[in-house]
Amino acid sequence: MGKKGKKEKKGRGAEKTAAKMEKKVSKRSRKEEEDLEALIAHFQTLDAKKTQIVETPCSPPSARLNASLSAHPEKDELILFGGEYFNGQKTFLYNELYIYNIRKDSWTKVEIPSPPPRRCAHQAVVVPQGGGQLWIFGGEFASPDGEQFYHYKDLWVLHLATKTWEQVRSPGGPSGRSGHRMVAWKRQLILFGGFHESTRDYIYYNDVYAFDLDTFTWSKLSPSGTGPTPRSGCQMSVTPQGSIVIYGGYSKQRVKKDVDKGTQHSDMFLLKSEEGKEGRWVWTRINPSGTKPTPRSGFSVAMAPNSQTLLFGGVCDEEEEESLEGDFLNDLYFYDATKNRWFAGQLKGPKSEKKKRRRGTKAEPEGANKQECEEASAQAPLEVVREVITEDGTVVTIKQMLAAPGPSKQPQSDEDDSPEEAGGPLVEPRPRSNAMLAVKHGRLYLYGGMFEAGDRQVTLSDFYCLDLHKMDQWMVLVEADPDTQEWLEETDSEDSDAGEGAEGGEEDEEDEDSSEEDQEPQHPLVTPGEQFTDYLSRTEQYWVKLARDDAGSEAKEKRVLKEAHAMAKAFFDDSA
Repeated sequence: MGKKGKKEKKGRGAEKTAAKMEKKVSKRSRKEEEDLEALIAHFQTLDAKKTQIVETPCSPPSARLNASLSAHPEKDELILFGGEYFNGQKTFLYNELYIYNIRKDSWTKVEIPSPPPRRCAHQAVVVPQGGGQLWIFGGEFASPDGEQFYHYKDLWVLHLATKTWEQVRSPGGPSGRSGHRMVAWKRQLILFGGFHESTRDYIYYNDVYAFDLDTFTWSKLSPSGTGPTPRSGCQMSVTPQGSIVIYGGYSKQRVKKDVDKGTQHSDMFLLKSEEGKEGRWVWTRINPSGTKPTPRSGFSVAMAPNSQTLLFGGVCDEEEEESLEGDFLNDLYFYDATKNRWFAGQLKGPKSEKKKRRRGTKAEPEGANKQECEEASAQAPLEVVREVITEDGTVVTIKQMLAAPGPSKQPQSDEDDSPEEAGGPLVEPRPRSNAMLAVKHGRLYLYGGMFEAGDRQVTLSDFYCLDLHKMDQWMVLVEADPDTQEWLEETDSEDSDAGEGAEGGEEDEEDEDSSEEDQEPQHPLVTPGEQFTDYLSRTEQYWVKLARDDAGSEAKEKRVLKEAHAMAKAFFDDSA
């Protein structure tokens, strides 16, 4: 009895500590989020100009990660929403909606009035009610310099039959977060975990919420038993028996001043609704057998046939105090809840027959005839043109060349290759994290994601398909060369970042030229009536670069940031 009471007190103490931490984070990040709310409102004003539904056939979506890819419950379609892209200087967030027609192997951009604000790392769940609904909760918005974050706590539904967005306002829901997980369970949405981060603080969650799809009401669940520790980016799936599985995920904690330690979780839990006790849930830790995934974060999850959960890729981080090295993965694992067993997904490879495929060969779309496939493969390289609206309303046009693989790229001797040659290297997606997955008709579809090459973050726009029944080989639906992606070095970015959010962009370009000529630097000007917080948010990277050059490469980031803010304040006060 004594031990049990002591344990309960300890549990309540942990809850109080978590509550205090959340309050602390909320207070510190409130001002930061207020700054970003103005930027979000600006984008929503632009979206408000859309007054009718416009469906435009288009080339495949641009490179992105942390978007959502969902299978339509009734049609042979996939739905892509949101995501983010970083070009080395600037972070772009999206609220675009794309529909991929599986049978026609074609993309359509669908513009619908009053969409959710731009976001990434949200959760999307499809349910069959009302001709199909896509429910979206939370996610995050980042400032263009990627230094500030706004975490959403809004709930939206896309009515697929009428192609209309609706924001569902219901009190008592989860706090703002991203990296959480959400599944459909009976006629409810069940949400777990996630994190909230500001410039200097962060908090991870392990709370559980339920949203009733009939009454449109939130309720916070309080499962008994010992559940997962706070985390984000975990696997969450529903078993054939009606329980919910949580596996893995990522969290970090502060081990000492300015030093955080990340944890890649590999534990597994079962969340089960108690029979005959409505609203009562219980946590149980489980230890599955078989070949388990190696510890990782940033993996992607989808439901495979036979109610198995599929896990793909991710990154295994090796952390030192001052560095972080990542080993990116492209392996497949399946979890069979009925047997409580993991097993690795092994590709069998193409069969030795006349119809052979080579690396980079365009896959034959499901339902397409031979003539359609030949016409698609004969296309010339495709120039993808997309327009991005910056935070000040400027429209930036970005061009990207996508090679359309066809017969001209294959040696004519392919048909005569021997079976040994046909069984050569398998076609497979390159290792990556934060990719988008969806399963339809027993086929796994994979889109985008990212990997790192030195200091460069490479965001992908390729598209693959794998028949989960045959498990023979990946088919390339969209091939993209990461080497063609625009990447702007950080050393060239600071002044341009500072100028993009203000009217004095041309003056900042002149500043860059003059600094290259070793002339007296001209700092970003203060615009009339501008507050210091606004000035700092748009010019912070410029001052950080200046402070880093002054302090030297060995200086700690906190000292550099403090000096940068002091320099900016001094210049601002002198200009006032």
